[in-house]
Amino acid sequence: MARACSLFMTPRIREHGRSERASPRMTIEPDVAAPPASGAKKDLPLGYAFAAVGALLFSTKGIIVKLAYGYDVSPETLIALRAVFSLPFYLAIGAFALIHLRLAGAALPSARLIGQAMLVGVFGVWFASYTDFIGLTLISAQFERLILFTYPLFVVLFGAMFFGQRIRARALAALAVSYVGLAMIFTEHLVLEGEAIVIGVALVICSAITFALYQFMAKDVIAKMGPRLFTCIAMTGAGLAAFASFLTTRDAGELLVSGPLLGYSILLAVAATVLPSFFMNAALHRISAQGNAAMGILGPVSTLMLAIAILGEPLTLIGVIGSALVLAGVGWFTLADRA
Repeated sequence: MARACSLFMTPRIREHGRSERASPRMTIEPDVAAPPASGAKKDLPLGYAFAAVGALLFSTKGIIVKLAYGYDVSPETLIALRAVFSLPFYLAIGAFALIHLRLAGAALPSARLIGQAMLVGVFGVWFASYTDFIGLTLISAQFERLILFTYPLFVVLFGAMFFGQRIRARALAALAVSYVGLAMIFTEHLVLEGEAIVIGVALVICSAITFALYQFMAKDVIAKMGPRLFTCIAMTGAGLAAFASFLTTRDAGELLVSGPLLGYSILLAVAATVLPSFFMNAALHRISAQGNAAMGILGPVSTLMLAIAILGEPLTLIGVIGSALVLAGVGWFTLADRA
């Protein structure tokens, strides 16, 4: 469940319903941000601090998942455990949002609209997380984060292929630079770890593609109900899908965990999902989406350092060069003026 609320940026939406084009954030977790207000300059340092903290917290997801896998837990069980500990937060936020709408005399979302939001959450949050978590059983946390980091490039490609949006040569060049870097890392890992890595890479790319499609699926629903309420409803749908997947493949008793695995499950839900989504929300009220994206570049760098320090993953010269190319390609695309 990422980006849960934390896997995975949704387009910024103005209150009167028109979408505003913005640079995507570098996460694989859902966005709960309301449209940023034009605040005073004194809010900028705090906004950048919030964005940096959010990106750093999001970057711990792969590390925590890897640590949890050391206790022989399945991806289905871990995603369900994350839902157990994160859903109460989003249900509470959603309830307050509905109460606020009622007190303001605004119309509540229809059952059909709620159903659409839940289905978008199932596809864009649960399925993206599920493929990502399985992929993490086969590839390193460093490589996984770099692959997910390229999802905004898929957003641009799909926008041109299916929605008639213009694509610039710069975007294609950025895509090429990033995937040259990924190809370098992939080749090295293939030699060292064997063919199993191919499946892991394919699963994580599938996660990135799924979340890119989620951007388009979510746009109209967000325009009708607002980003905060949408996220809570979408996360509820993703949580229900997580429980359904778990109950059809595993024994219910596997949710009764204790010790380190319980701690990792709570960390995954709160520190890598709920808290960063709120920090990103606070940041987008104070700084631009481009500024937020700039801070998002801290994510892969943080994951790389944590993977080396905590998981003992190796760092090679090819890995450094490949990572630099991925960061350069996505950073070039994201931070450049696309007007």
